[in-house]
Order: sequence, then structure tokens, then C-alpha cells
Amino acid sequence: MNVIVDNLDIWGVALRNTLLLFFAGALIALVLGTLVGAMRVSPVPIARAVGTVYVNIVRNTPLTVIFFFFAFGYPALDLPNPGYTVLAMCALGIYTATYVAEVLRSGINTVPVGQAEAARALGLTFGQVMTLVIMPQAFRSVVPPMMSVLIALLKNTTIAAGFSVAELGVIRANLSERGENALVVLLWVAAIFIVMVLALSLVQRRLENRWRVAR
Repeated sequence: MNVIVDNLDIWGVALRNTLLLFFAGALIALVLGTLVGAMRVSPVPIARAVGTVYVNIVRNTPLTVIFFFFAFGYPALDLPNPGYTVLAMCALGIYTATYVAEVLRSGINTVPVGQAEAARALGLTFGQVMTLVIMPQAFRSVVPPMMSVLIALLKNTTIAAGFSVAELGVIRANLSERGENALVVLLWVAAIFIVMVLALSLVQRRLENRWRVAR
């Protein structure tokens, strides 16, 4: 415990930044992924094409390359630079959104087609059909795979360590400069990630139980 107690300043900043990266990246991924997922099943050919191109390009690009773009390519565009932490959030969110979109698309495909047809027969627009009829059911059916995507996002936050973001992935190097045992530090980092993953798994089980009753 001395590794943590004697270095609370570094651990506190690292844990805070990891949680910021996770929650902000998850928010971006869920919002953008929901939009792209809806585009993937849209009756408008252009929308489907844009969603397909986005998913295929971003999902097949290594996350490290996306980080490199935000670290070196984005500043070259002479756009406002909010800092590496915010750019790391964007990189994680944009990348993870492709997986959210595909998970949601699979959930949308589980909803009977007759429900969408009945909603359109009542005069609802495509947007209303998606938000009021399809998406609520799709989200319920994809809780386990969606949580797996979020767990992967949590683990991917460590990539930000290579781009000057002080989070748990970089704490070993910082504490090594203070003379701490690197192996012990890594074990504590692994333990913290295990606890966070278990917390997400608990959230998953509770959502599944609640929505199973609701259905």
C-alpha cells in the first residue's frame, strides 16, 4: 500500500484522467454511434453510404493511428487546440463509435419489421420510428455486447499514455523516477482496472435484470 499512500498526488491525477477519458469517450461514442447506427439502417441511400464508409474506414484503422492524427495532424489544421486530454477523448470516442454503431445495428435487426411498418402506417417519420419504437428495444437487446464495447474503451484509455496524457497507463514511468518498484506499480494498476471492469459488469447485470422484467 505504500506505493499508493506515498504517491497519492500521482495516483489521484492518473485515476481522474482515466475516468475522464472513459466517461467522455463513452458519451461521444454513444451519441455518435447511435447516429451512425441509425444511418446504417436508414432508407436514404446517401445516409447509408456515409455510415458504411465511416464505420469501415475508422473501425479498420488502428486506434494508435487515430491518436497520431489528433496529436500531430489536428494541430497542423490550425484549429483551436483544446489540449491532449480533450483530443484523446475525441480519438477514443470517434473510434469506439464505430463499434457502438455496429452493436446497435445488430440490435435494430432484432426488432420485428412489422413494428416499424405499423409505426410508419400511423404517420410517424423515420426519426420518430427510430427514437420511439426501434431504439428503445434495440438498446435493451444489446446490453451485453454494448458493455463489452465500453470495457474495451476503458482498456483503450491506456493508449493515451503514449501521447502525454497523465493517466494510469503512464504511472509506472512516473513512479519509477521516485524509486518505486515497477512490478508492484503495474500490479496495482491491473488491480484498479479489474475493479473498474467488475463495476461495469455489475451495471450490466442490473440493466439486464431490470429490462428483462420490463419486456
